[in-house]
Amino acid sequence: MTHFTSVNPYNGETLDTHALMTNAEINAALQLAENAFAHWRKETIANRLQVIANVAEQLLANKASLALLITNEMGKLYTEAIAEVEKCASVCRYYASHAEAFLQPEPISANYVASFIQYEPIGAVLGIMPWNFPFWQVFRYAVPTLAAGNITLLKHAPNVCGCAKAIANIWLAAGAPEGVFQSLITKVDTVHTLLQAPIVQAVTFTGSNKAGSIVAGIAGQQVKKSVLELGGSDAMMVLPDANMQQAAAVALQARLLNAGQSCIGPKRIIVVSEGYDAFMQALLQLLPAYTLGNPLLPETRIAPLARVDLAQQLHQQLQQSIQLGAQLSYGTTDFDGCNVAPVLLTQVQPHMPAFAEETFGPLIAVTTAANEQAALALANQSKYGLAASIWTNDRAKATALANQLAAGAVFINAMVKSDPRLPFGGIKQSGYGRELYKQGLLEFVNIKTIVSELG
Repeated sequence: MTHFTSVNPYNGETLDTHALMTNAEINAALQLAENAFAHWRKETIANRLQVIANVAEQLLANKASLALLITNEMGKLYTEAIAEVEKCASVCRYYASHAEAFLQPEPISANYVASFIQYEPIGAVLGIMPWNFPFWQVFRYAVPTLAAGNITLLKHAPNVCGCAKAIANIWLAAGAPEGVFQSLITKVDTVHTLLQAPIVQAVTFTGSNKAGSIVAGIAGQQVKKSVLELGGSDAMMVLPDANMQQAAAVALQARLLNAGQSCIGPKRIIVVSEGYDAFMQALLQLLPAYTLGNPLLPETRIAPLARVDLAQQLHQQLQQSIQLGAQLSYGTTDFDGCNVAPVLLTQVQPHMPAFAEETFGPLIAVTTAANEQAALALANQSKYGLAASIWTNDRAKATALANQLAAGAVFINAMVKSDPRLPFGGIKQSGYGRELYKQGLLEFVNIKTIVSELG
C-alpha cells in the first residue's frame, strides 16, 4: 500500500488519496519534533496560550468548510460536524483561560525550608486517534498537551486523512511553530518506530480494546506512559419514578448521536420493569422522527455509518442477538451498505452481543430489571466502565446508586457528554488515564518535586 483513500460513506464517492510517508519522511518528522520541542518548551506560557486562543478563532472562522470535510470523509450529519468544530474551539478557549493556573507550582508543607511541586513538559506525545469524532478526539488531547509545553505527533485513522491534514494546517495558521503539531500519514505498524524515538515520551490512544492493548504493550516495552480511551457499553438506568418522556428523548438523542458511533452512547438501556411500559411508549413515539438520509440535508436525523465493514459488524451483532432471543421491536435487519436506519431490540439479555459487546451504530438495546438493585447489577455486568446515567426523581437514591456504579463518570438525569470542565476517562476495559480538565493537562507532564533547605 502506498496511499490511503478517503471515501464518502453516503454515496461511495472517492474524495482524495493521501500518500503514505516514507521512512525518510518519518525520520525527518521526528527530527523536526525534537527541534520544535527544544524551543516550544521554553516559550512563555502566555505565548503558548495565545497560539491556542488563535486556534479557536481559526476553527470558528472556517467551521463551515471544516464541517463539510468531516461530513464528506466519515459521514457525520453536517449539523453535528458544525457542533464538533465549535466544541473544539471551546476546549481551546477553556485551556487558554485556565492552563496557566493549572500549571502553577504547588507548595507543600513537609518540614523543609521550602518544598513544592513543579510541572514540566516531557517531550512529544504520540496521538493515535479514531475516525468517529475526527476533530474533537484530537483537540481534547492535543490542546492540554501543547499548553503544557509538549508537542504532538498525530497518527490519525486512515479514512480521515483530510481532517488530519486540515488540523495540522490550523495550528500553523494560528502561529504554532513548525513541528509543534504534525500529522503523520502512516500505517499503524510505524507506531513501534515512533515510540522508540527518544523525543516521543508518551502515547495517547483512542480506539478498540485490541489495538489499545497492543499500543500499551509497545509503550510499556519502551517504559513510556500511555493513556487509553477504549470501548464503552454505557448503561442507562431508568427507574419507575423517572420522567419517562425526558428519559426516552435523551436516550434516543444520546444513542443515535453520530449514527450511534459514540463511545459514550447509552448502549444498554436498563429499565426497572414497573416503568417499562411508560418508557417504551415514549420511546416508540419519538423514534420515527429519526429518519435516515443525506447527511448534508438539515431534515436528516440519521447519517450513514463511516464504513461498510462497520455496518457488517453491527449487522452480525444484531442477527446473533435475535437468534439468542432478543425481540426486534422497531426497524429492520436489512442494511443498505453504510446507510443503516435505527433498530430497537427489547428483551436483551447479558449473554447477547447487544448487551455484552460494544455496538457501534444505531442499535438501541433495552433490558428490563425486576428492581433497582437488579438494574445496578446489570449495569455493572460489563467488561467496560466508561460512563453511565441514572434517571430518577429521588436525589438520595440516585446518589447512592451513582456511588455503586463501576464507571469513570455518572450523570444523573442528564446526557453523558465529554466537557473540558470535567475529567473524562474510564475503568476496566474502557482504559485508564484521564483527558480534559486539570487531570488531562497533568497526564503528560513531569510532576517534579523540589526540596530546599536554603534559608
